[in-house]
Amino acid sequence: MAEKILIDPITRIEGHLAVEVEVDGGVVTDAKSMGMMFRGLELIMQGRDPRDAVQITQRICGVCPVSHGTAATLSLDNAFGIEPPPNGRIIRNLILGANYIQSHILHFFHLAALDFVKGPDVPPFIPRYEGDYRLPDAVNKAAVDAYLQALKIRAKAHEMTALWGGKMPHQQAIVPGGTTEVPDAQKVIDFKYRLKECIDFIDNVYIPIVYAVADAYPDYWEIGAGCMNMLSYGALPLEEGMDHVKKDKFFPSGIYLQGQYKDFDPELIAEEVEYSWYADDTGGNKPTEAVVTPDVEKKDAYSFVKAPRYNGQPMEVGPLARLWVMKQKDVVGLGNKAFSTLGRHLARAVECSMVAHAMDEWVGQLEPGKPVTTPHEIPASAQGMGLTEAPRGALGHWNKIEHQRTAVYNAIVPTTWNASPRDGKGTPGPFEQSMIGAPVKDAANPYEIVRIIRAYDPCLACAIHLMTPDKKLINKFAVC
Repeated sequence: MAEKILIDPITRIEGHLAVEVEVDGGVVTDAKSMGMMFRGLELIMQGRDPRDAVQITQRICGVCPVSHGTAATLSLDNAFGIEPPPNGRIIRNLILGANYIQSHILHFFHLAALDFVKGPDVPPFIPRYEGDYRLPDAVNKAAVDAYLQALKIRAKAHEMTALWGGKMPHQQAIVPGGTTEVPDAQKVIDFKYRLKECIDFIDNVYIPIVYAVADAYPDYWEIGAGCMNMLSYGALPLEEGMDHVKKDKFFPSGIYLQGQYKDFDPELIAEEVEYSWYADDTGGNKPTEAVVTPDVEKKDAYSFVKAPRYNGQPMEVGPLARLWVMKQKDVVGLGNKAFSTLGRHLARAVECSMVAHAMDEWVGQLEPGKPVTTPHEIPASAQGMGLTEAPRGALGHWNKIEHQRTAVYNAIVPTTWNASPRDGKGTPGPFEQSMIGAPVKDAANPYEIVRIIRAYDPCLACAIHLMTPDKKLINKFAVC
């Protein structure tokens, strides 16, 4: 007989997510991913100076504000018809790259690793699910020690962001046309000094511990496959150019859809809301047509997360998607094992090292005395699209400007893709597909489910926000 398990909230993620699964014979037969708060940033943006988006949207999340500032700025670059000079492009990449480092280290050591690493019986290592800790004692101790070391390395990465961005979180330097910060020799030295320490930790601590976890938990190569469709908008441009999709980037734009590599076409993105608590239940809305009216009484709906689809298909986004699209050897060499809980952890660690080493080269390409920004004016009316890659995956901001003010704003964030509910055809989202088929040995201790979800590094703070136009209280939780 099927058992229903509700985990609400899932802890050690960003924001509030609930999942509901049905388990029959020790296997998940159905799953729902439920975002339980309403996102209202699109409404806040309406009527404002378009440039306000760079700062306001960074307040979506304190972990990955740089990504939202980047996407917002790219959408304004696109709308204004401008691009940054080389110095501006490189400094933007250094700010975003440093945020990748701190976010990836945060995710593994301080959010997800405790699913596999047993710490002492004191907070933050308790409370926890019990019953499946397999690391040898010496390796487990090294991982616990690394938890504390990782806090210091994350601080170094924040300092790297602040060197070029002014502060962290919510950097100030990325602006339409480039950056406000200018390069000099001392900033380069200070940045490289901190970067070297980060690289040493990533290559000699982070990656080895991920491989040690993989050795101890080999069954998780077979758990959590998901939709196996991969989407990358691309990020960290290596050249100037107005076309954000086609220009050469460190992470290329691309699609892996139903077993085939394809070019990415932003016109094939749509947002469905058939099972989302929004008033428009027709589905198929373009990102330029944001649906923002909540409907908490909507029949059959179960999430405030929308259901983005690419050419009608659910897509996974994140480090695994980026590295699979770029055909990175360590990831594609795994074959279908890459589409798994362990595959996502490995891809994130490998990517962290790749970005760190690339920044060591980029910072040397800065030219003191050369311009960092392109002058611009706000057009009376325009449409802009800003596509980038947040640490958690594909991030897009769309804005429509009328009378030099924001008329429509929409942000489709990584967790909107990954945590999406079913669409109009009844197709589950990536989280939901990852849970279906997973083993659950003990319904009272469903650690398998949280391991699957945490491997994606969800950020519900990005996907949904606690605000409605009438300030209505949607729900109230008492969380221990």
